[in-house]
Amino acid sequence: MAAEPTLTPEFIAQQRKRLETLRQQVLGGELDVNARKRAFTEEHGDEAEEFEDEAQSLAQEEVRQAQHDVDDQRVADIQRALEKIDEGTYGISDESGDSIPKARLEVRPESVLTVEEEAARERQR
Repeated sequence: MAAEPTLTPEFIAQQRKRLETLRQQVLGGELDVNARKRAFTEEHGDEAEEFEDEAQSLAQEEVRQAQHDVDDQRVADIQRALEKIDEGTYGISDESGDSIPKARLEVRPESVLTVEEEAARERQR
């Protein structure tokens, strides 16, 4: 197990605020997409659809589902990072116990794995 990173209380407090804001942005973005889709269906639901329109809708739905899956994982990581702040383990990998570099946490405050571990998780998907 690697040594615990030296993250100041000020840095951790800043990261908590960033994580809470990020969680709202990710969740809010998904709500916006769902609201737009619902409004479009309400406005155009009775219109006859062309085959191409249906194919395009299916393609868009696949993209939306892929984004939803990414957002779900990101929200889970954000939530876990907030829990780690409460536990006093923020900046420590959930998988290996190794330190997560401060520079990584500054770029992706929701990081709960090292770069290598996250890459391995992505490959498994």
